[in-house]
Amino acid sequence: MSTIKANTLLHSDGSTTTQPSIPALDKRMAKAWVNFNGMNTVSINSAYNVSSITDMAAGDYKANFTTAMSNTNYCTAIGVSVTSSDSNWATMGAFNNYTEAKNTAYARLVTSKNDNTQVDPSDTSVIVFA
Repeated sequence: MSTIKANTLLHSDGSTTTQPSIPALDKRMAKAWVNFNGMNTVSINSAYNVSSITDMAAGDYKANFTTAMSNTNYCTAIGVSVTSSDSNWATMGAFNNYTEAKNTAYARLVTSKNDNTQVDPSDTSVIVFA
């Protein structure tokens, strides 16, 4: 992979161009995402703008942002994969976690079964848009 560094970009005729947009700053792009193993010792498989996962309790995690969100009006999507034959899984995000306000430093999430039993899935993915 090559890197191009330039202070000014010019058209082939020598005239200046408008500054190119940076896709990672576009609101349509994810501001953070993470895929992690939530069982036993939590471990991140791959991530962007997530520095760590804090295991709060069974099925209760904090995805800690490397760079904080600019406000709490962000949106998340959560998904899990399970290897169990148990098909009664549901996922939900919980930002107030009953007593805690939504935070710019991390996204709080909960994974649970349909009966609201919080459980640790082996494969969890979270994506954050702001």
